[in-house]
Order: sequence, then C-alpha cells, then structure tokens
Amino acid sequence: MDGILNIYKEAGYTSHDVVAKLRGMLHQKKIGHTGTLDPDAVGVLPICLGKATKVCDLLTEKDKIYRAKLLLGTVTDTQDISGQVIKTEELCCDLTEQNILPVIQSFVGEYDQIPPMYSALKVQGKRLYDLARAGLVVERKPRRVQIMEISDLIISMKEKTVDFTVHCSKGTYIRTLCYDIGEKLGCGACMKSLQRIQTGSFKIENAFKLAQIEQKVQNNTLEEILIPIDRMFSHIPKCIVEEEELEKLLLNGNPLHLSFQGEKLRIYHKNGQFAAIYKWREEKHLYFPEKMF
Repeated sequence: MDGILNIYKEAGYTSHDVVAKLRGMLHQKKIGHTGTLDPDAVGVLPICLGKATKVCDLLTEKDKIYRAKLLLGTVTDTQDISGQVIKTEELCCDLTEQNILPVIQSFVGEYDQIPPMYSALKVQGKRLYDLARAGLVVERKPRRVQIMEISDLIISMKEKTVDFTVHCSKGTYIRTLCYDIGEKLGCGACMKSLQRIQTGSFKIENAFKLAQIEQKVQNNTLEEILIPIDRMFSHIPKCIVEEEELEKLLLNGNPLHLSFQGEKLRIYHKNGQFAAIYKWREEKHLYFPEKMF
C-alpha cells in the first residue's frame, strides 16, 4: 500500500508507537512518520506508507502550526509540565497582560534557539535525552529558527497561563519557546500543553485517530482516506510519457529528452501511474530523475 495517512496522534503515544501500531494494523513494514511529537503532545502526524516513505523528508521540512499553553512561574528540566520542577516563582505584581504581550510578540521573526537536553538530537553520536537521563548537561549549539506568527493569545493571570497559536519553521521546539519567553519575562515558564494543528497542507480537521483507522481497515475502506503520493507535488507540471522508447528509459530511471518546459516535472507512465519527479539540467539539456516512485 502506497500513500499518506493524516493521523491524529493522541496523548500517551510516541510517534514511533503510532508507526508500530499501524504496522500491526496494515501488516506492512515500510512505514515512516514525518516529524516527532512528544508523548504528551497531540495533533497532526502525517504517516507515509510504502513508496510514500520517499517523501518523509519533504514533509518534515514543512512549516508547522501549533496551539500551545504555557505556564508562568514554573521551570522544569524538560521545559514542559511533565518534567521535574527546577524552580517556581511567584508572579510579581507589575507583570500584567500589557507587558506580557510585547515580550511574546518579540519572538516573531528569526532567533537562535538552543535545543533542549530532552530531545532526540545527537551530540557526538549520543541522543541528548539519553545524556539528560544520565544526569548530564552538555553544550548545545543554537539553531536558527523562524517564528512566522504568534496569534490568538489568551492570558489568564489567575491561572498563570498563556494560550497562543504559533506558526513556525521546521525544527522549532515550542517548549523551548515557552522557556525562552519565561526567561525574558523574568519569571520562568514551561509548556503546559501542545497541539499540532497543521503541518504543510495537512490539517487537524482532516486527521484520523488510530481507532478510526482500524475501523476503516476492518471495513476495507482505508483507500478512501489514503492520500496519493503525487498530490504532494501538485504544484509541479504534469507530464505523461507515451512514447515506448521514453517509457523504457523512464522504467530504468534514465535521463529523458522532453518537449515540456519547467524546472521540474511530475512524470507519469502512459497508463496514468505516477512514476517520478524529474529535474531539468541545463548543461545536459535533459531531464534527470530527482525522485523515483
């Protein structure tokens, strides 16, 4: 089975748990996810099946939109509410909605974010979370991330919480953003909850829980929600190879001489089956395969 499923990851599952459960449901080994969500986080997690695993990296690169809640006055070792509390502070009387808002909005744009110790990034071949669990803290290089927009803010001084929607680039840690906001406010903060509502073109309103997927498998209706691979490339011009000679070249992944124009082409066999993405190389005056499916 080849294609992409828009999964709603529920709390308590890791992204790898979701993949493992789908392997059991679908009896298929070749499955990959497109961006890790922490166990407590929920929301959109596109899952690639079969040949679609070749676009996992493409989907991981897409912008993300989250709905988050941060808790003011609490700092934890994991930067979220599930971690061990390191510090708590009472909110000072001059901390108000009026001075919280500009601090949060100051993060819109590019900034250098230091990845949290509890993350899957590797330093000298070791996962940071393994080092953190061993009680070690190592230096992490800051990474440039981009916050396109922070909107829909709801501040509750009574609950010490701030709800907000954030549109950000790949690789942005929202719990670290919450921590950084707390540092800039001077009271500390951690992430209380997180929901990913969109990644690329995949939206939460069109996502399916694992129980719903299982029901569709039992009813033999999974194909109804399986997204074809070529839909990920709908912005690229389509080209159907009909000549027998070109068809043979395509089957072997050879360069093609085509009359079409465009930096990239979405190539199909004459029977309508999606075959590949080809890219024009000016120096050769030919199209060369970029991804074969």
